Parts: sequence; structure tokens; C-alpha cells
Amino acid sequence: MRGRRLALLAVTAAVLAACSAPSSSTGTTAAPTPSETPGTSPSSSASPSTAARGATPSGDTSPGTSEPGADVPDGWSVERKVGQLLVVGTPADADTVSDATRTALVDHQVGGVFLHGRSERGVDATRDLVRSATDLAPDGTPLLVATDQEGGFVQVLRGPGFSEIPRATEQATWQRSRLVSEATTWGAELADAGIDLNLAPVMDLVPAANQSANAPIGHFSRNYGNTLRSVVDGATAFSQGMQESGVEPVIKHFPGLGHVTENTDTTAGVVDDTVGPRSRSVEAFGAGVDAGARFVMLSHAVYTKIDPNEQATFSPAVVGLLRDDLGFDGVVMTDDVSAAAAVGDRSPGERAVDAVAAGVDLVLASADPTVVPEMADALVERAEADPEFADRVDEAVGRVLAAKAEIAG
Repeated sequence: MRGRRLALLAVTAAVLAACSAPSSSTGTTAAPTPSETPGTSPSSSASPSTAARGATPSGDTSPGTSEPGADVPDGWSVERKVGQLLVVGTPADADTVSDATRTALVDHQVGGVFLHGRSERGVDATRDLVRSATDLAPDGTPLLVATDQEGGFVQVLRGPGFSEIPRATEQATWQRSRLVSEATTWGAELADAGIDLNLAPVMDLVPAANQSANAPIGHFSRNYGNTLRSVVDGATAFSQGMQESGVEPVIKHFPGLGHVTENTDTTAGVVDDTVGPRSRSVEAFGAGVDAGARFVMLSHAVYTKIDPNEQATFSPAVVGLLRDDLGFDGVVMTDDVSAAAAVGDRSPGERAVDAVAAGVDLVLASADPTVVPEMADALVERAEADPEFADRVDEAVGRVLAAKAEIAG
């Protein structure tokens, strides 16, 4: 991967010069059920401060404000810009990227690739697969290479060179120093394979009483225990280890999936009537932001106490809560919007446009890469017709390029 790292360093210099600033498929833990009201700080190492921030009013239609990380290079076409906002999936167990993924990377200049599914092929084969993708990237702009390596049921990459990572409920029982150390090792394995971005850890706060009934998280033991303290300590320790290895973690699924019973991957119309702007579920993410998270993934559920009219993925109010109340100025990304049942009422193009319009920076199309051309075309059409949306695209591209520069540097 030496050639790729040199390319990354080259684009880092260019971007920084312009800077303005489950594939898863159980267990329970015995712990007190957290109240969905602000509480005391769970730890001195990563202290949530959401309770001290103002609450975003429900129904706010502003996507929030924060400074973009970098200026878009002069001369970039609209097509190249919107390509940077898309992440396309490709099977993790293949020798090379799929034909649909190749089309997205070559014809639509897509800026990121996600290895999905399950692979037992090990580090060396994964590195070759990654190279088949990065070789297709536009000159001077490296790909963001991502996968899902939480541990337990959600671990895409296995085989020689990859550790078997335990589920989060087990990780949560370790001392922080051990979890940081282990996560640093897991991250180093990913980095060796060419992975930049790990769509983990889960920061969803699942009450103990909901553990087995919580289909997306608790049922698969993806949560770091059942208290604000344990979730913050575990998720920030995992994140610290990843960052120390050179891999960026993505905390998810804001503002939290701990109070739902259905999985948005397979069920439409999932609604949370519990979590509000000042809930402990939000406070957990505030702690993740304070601890240095640079990427946050949104949930596909509707949160009636934040925005009763839109799923989080398409909600300016939810993004505003993250940006304005929690002070997050990094990259906001969607969960998969190519095949999730929760977004099936919109066309692929509408999903991409509505997410970016709401303040999202990266749109993930992992399960079905064939929808990416429609997404890219819709983003281009809207940007060419709407100057305000074109500015929103530039803002998002700036954040993505700045994040790529940080990863490279």
C-alpha cells in the first residue's frame, strides 16, 4: 500500500493548502436501566456535556451550521463534487470490485468504497481488493475505504491477519486500558489491509429492560452495556484505539436506536417516541464528539420529540442538534440508503438529495451499488438547478476532503 499512502500524502498537501479551517445477524447484560433525562457525568476520561448545551427545538428546519474543513479545488465539475459525497459498496470476499462498483468509481467519480458482506480471506487478499478499488480513483483524490468491524456478529473481515473481535457487550467488561490496546491492534490490522474508516463503534444506549427486544442493537449484543457510563467509556476507548492505529471510527446511530424494537434495515416506519434533544441517548453522542469523533452516522428512525415529520437521515432538525447543540463539525453520514426498508418510500435519487439537503455529507450505498448512478445524477441535477443546494454540496465536499487529508496526514 506504499503507493497509495504516497498518493494520500500528495492530496493532503493540496487540500491542507486550501483549508479554511449489520451485515450482522445475542445476549444480555444486567445493568440499571438509564433514565432518558440528563444525568451526571459518567467518567472523567470522556465526560458528556449535552446537559449543559441548549436543546434544539422540535421541528427546526435548519440543517445547522459549522465551518467546512476545506475549499473545493478550482475547476472541479459538479459531477466530480457530488461523487465525493457518495460511498459505494462492493463484496468483501471478491478478488476485485464488482462491475457496478467499477461503474460508480469510473463513470461517477465516487469518492468512497465500502467492503460489505463477510470475508474469511484475510489481510493480504483484502489489501488486493482495496487496491483494485483505489487504482480506479480520480488522479489526486484518494478513495475513502470503509468497512464494518464492530466485533461479534458484525465483523465483515476475518481470516489470516484479522483478530476475532468479541461483541461489544464483552468489550464493555474490560478495563479501559485493555480495550484501547485491543482496539489499536484491530485498527492496525485494518490499516494494513488499506482500510481508512471503520463504521464502529455503536454508541446507542439500550436500556437493560430493552436488551433482547431491541432488534437492531441489543439483540445482537452490539452495545457497550446499558448505562450512559458504560456506553461512553466503551465506545470512546474503542474509538481511541482505532484512531491511534490510523483508522477513523464512525460513532453511530445518532441520536440512538436503543429505544426501538424494530430494525430499520428490514422494517419501514420505525418510530422512537422517547429520545429528545436532552436525552441521555443524545448525551452519549455528545461525549463521543467531545472525545474527538470526526465521523457520525445517522439513524433511519423517526424521533417524534426531535422531528416528528422526518427520519433522522433526512431531518435538518436532527443534523442541527448534532451540529449546533453538540458542536460537531466533522463528517455526517447516512447508514445504508441503497436497500434499507426504512427509506424504501423514496427513490434512490430522492434519498441522496434529501439527505444532503438536510445537512448530510456522505451518502452510503453499500448493499446495492447499482443505485449509485441514479443518486449521482439526481445530486448533479439539483445542484445545477438550485444555487443554495450547490453551496450545500460545496460545504459537504469541503468536509470530506478535509477528513481525507486528516486520515492521510
